[in-house]
Amino acid sequence: MSSESTVALVPPFTQETAILKVRKAEDGWNSRDPEKVCLAYTLDSKWRNRSEFVNGREQIVQFLTRKWQKELDYRLIKELWAFGGSRIAVRFAYESHDASGQWYRSYGNENWEFDKDGVMHHRYACINDLPINESERLFHWPLGRRPDEHPGLTELGL
Repeated sequence: MSSESTVALVPPFTQETAILKVRKAEDGWNSRDPEKVCLAYTLDSKWRNRSEFVNGREQIVQFLTRKWQKELDYRLIKELWAFGGSRIAVRFAYESHDASGQWYRSYGNENWEFDKDGVMHHRYACINDLPINESERLFHWPLGRRPDEHPGLTELGL
C-alpha cells in the first residue's frame, strides 16, 4: 500500500496505522515465504499457535515451513478487531487444501504485541478448521497478495 511508506507503523497505534499493520502482516503471510515473514517478529518472539508454542525466529521459520508444506494453495484475509497502545487484535480466515485435495476454511483470532520499533514480540492465535467443498471457496485470487479490490472478511459475511 502506498501510504505505508509515509506512515510509521509503530506503537502507539492509531486506527490508520493498525489497519496498515494488519494488511502488511496479511501480505507477508500470503507470500508463504517463512524467511520473509519471520522478519516481522523479534529474535526472541513468543507464539502460541493452536496448541503449539514457538519461540524465536528460527522456530518461526521451521513452523511456517511445515505449515505451508501441508496447507496448500493458502490464501489469507486478516481484519482489524481492536487496538490500543502497542497491541493489536485481529480476526482472520484462510483457505487451503491438504495433499488429498480436501479444502478447509480456517477461522480465528490473534492477539499481537509489538516493541517500540513496531516488531511483534508476542503472538497468540486461536484457530478452528472447517472442512469445505471446493465449490464453497470464497478466496479466489492468484497466489500471493490479496488484490485491493477483493472483498474482506466483513464484505464476505465471514
